[in-house]
Amino acid sequence: MPAVPPSRVKPALRLRVVLSEKVAIGPGKADLLEAIRAEGSIAAAGRRLRMSYQRAHDLVAALNADFREPLIETSTGGARGGGARLSPAGEAVLDTFRAIEAEAAAAVEPRLEWLRDTLAP
Repeated sequence: MPAVPPSRVKPALRLRVVLSEKVAIGPGKADLLEAIRAEGSIAAAGRRLRMSYQRAHDLVAALNADFREPLIETSTGGARGGGARLSPAGEAVLDTFRAIEAEAAAAVEPRLEWLRDTLAP
């Protein structure tokens, strides 16, 4: 497959917010929160993101431990009786992270364009 010419690729910013020595949130965790919101299940969110259930579950456990309030609420129950959803705190953290991403991207867009324009043809 031929490479896409630089002029057709929109420069992008991938942001990771470091909140403490041990806590950060970036696109991966935000995508997982969005997938849980959409799917109502940790397992389904993991599949949607092509992530193992164990990895998704570990990230959920970390997110819930890292913040004062759980970001993801789970309910147990077999045969499709269980599920997961974002708590109000989870919704707020996700919305805040996405707003930070959008504001940062808008702030650096001219510089990203300049960097892209300096690429060799």
